Amino acid sequence: MRSIVVAIALVLLPSWSLADPLPSWNDTETKAAILDFVQATTMPGSDRYVDPAARIATFDNDGNLWAEQPVYFQLIYALDKAKAMVAADPSLAEKSAGMKAAADGDMQTLLADGHKGLLEVMAVSHSGMTTDEFKDEVETWLETTKHPETGRRYDEMVYQPMLELLTYLRDRDYKTYIVSGGGIDFIRVFSERAYGIPPEQVVGSSIKATFEVSDDTAETVKSPELFFIDDKEGKPVAINQHIGRRPVIASGNSDGDLQMMQYATRGDRNALAILLHHTDADREWAYDKGSKVGGLDKALVEAKQRGWLVIDMKADWRTVFPWELEKR
Repeated sequence: MRSIVVAIALVLLPSWSLADPLPSWNDTETKAAILDFVQATTMPGSDRYVDPAARIATFDNDGNLWAEQPVYFQLIYALDKAKAMVAADPSLAEKSAGMKAAADGDMQTLLADGHKGLLEVMAVSHSGMTTDEFKDEVETWLETTKHPETGRRYDEMVYQPMLELLTYLRDRDYKTYIVSGGGIDFIRVFSERAYGIPPEQVVGSSIKATFEVSDDTAETVKSPELFFIDDKEGKPVAINQHIGRRPVIASGNSDGDLQMMQYATRGDRNALAILLHHTDADREWAYDKGSKVGGLDKALVEAKQRGWLVIDMKADWRTVFPWELEKR
């Protein structure tokens, strides 16, 4: 009789409970904490239950969903674009400090203020392009350009454990958003293909645009001016403007994500902050404090003070990139 009851119970259990939803994660306290939190917020009757409409999870992109070394991938794209433009018209380097730095390969200048240098180059180099033309150009770049160290397409440099986490959350009726300092239109090109996140759930930095209409077309056209930088203090502002709800889960990897995590968790809210710490120099990269790309200092200190969840890439991840699965 008992075996019959157990068999019936197994049939009634949701599919997520029958298999490990995070197989590329090692069985550490970090993984257990994620599973426990998601279960507690999605199980009816739990004292931490969150209504499905409020289940919002926000993820930084660079260094959190895909790699960001040796420099932000969008910066590499912008450099390619800027160098070609300056070669064709040298006067562009005289009009814009960002374009001059890009043409000279001066990464230190471009990285001096987070994503700002990148966005300034993007603003100048893509002025006059329609949004559709920009997206087509990015798609071509992704198809033809490879990472200098791995030889992989940039949109293959995504983290397998985070892909599993995104899927797991969506299976539990969480809505997953990207909230990134990178360009919103750039990320929208590949977000659905790479992460299963549709364009309308991407929040990012942007440059201004105008609307131009004729008898045959109606287009948004990019202008040479910054509109919004979605980094640091800008992330909570953008979340409020684009999403309208505070995250229940906020995930990032750098000091640029600190304010997003504070916004999610302050006031003893029923929320989880997840900070990815790059500690694996063999399979990926190891960096934190002092890094010009993905610098992690203040957020790591606050994570320890407030009990935020810190992913130790080397210890917590069995697999880093999807192509590692092919070797098993």
